[in-house]
Amino acid sequence: MSKYIQNLILQGEHQQQDFKFQVNDARKIARTLVAFANTDGGKLLIGVKDNGVIAGIRTDEEFHMIESAAAIYCKPEIDFAFRVWNIDGKKVLEVDVSKAQARPFYARNDDSKWLAYVRVNDQNILACPIQLKYWKRQKGSKGTTIKYSQKEETLLKYLNENPSITIDQYCNIAGIPKYLAENVIVNLMVAGLIEMAQNEKQAWFRLKDPEKSVEN
Repeated sequence: MSKYIQNLILQGEHQQQDFKFQVNDARKIARTLVAFANTDGGKLLIGVKDNGVIAGIRTDEEFHMIESAAAIYCKPEIDFAFRVWNIDGKKVLEVDVSKAQARPFYARNDDSKWLAYVRVNDQNILACPIQLKYWKRQKGSKGTTIKYSQKEETLLKYLNENPSITIDQYCNIAGIPKYLAENVIVNLMVAGLIEMAQNEKQAWFRLKDPEKSVEN
């Protein structure tokens, strides 16, 4: 058991793993749970410091805080699995969150606003508006019909020749307003032709399969 936890700790914090020394704010934990569910799923190790040192926890208090975060501060409620490990007399709470099939999930902030988060590397960041539109379109669409116009041709041609594009770049080269650019991008994302990546500053888009060129 000790070796299992130690191997996890050696991986450090990353897109699918986060360390928490202790849990004393259900709202903050809710962001992590939601970010995992909205991205690739993930694992929380509670009772572990950022530097990987096992500090141990008061299991009952920590678990109840996780329960509260998942039930009260996440919408919909987050399902999670957990195990308690005893490592040299110190308890570590392992919490697993699966990738959600239907997204987005939201976390309630200090102002009682519901916000969607995604996990990027070892950070929880706000989902960008295009991501939210994409999730909404995924939920409501039984199929997407793409009208191949000059707008789509301009975008796909650019991505055949360049690794990625931002929404502002696309607006400039296509000469269209932002709302139209977003609609084109969301349509192509739902169709599986392009994908999105983002960090805390901006989002960008690239061909879903860069090895396969798109015929114009």
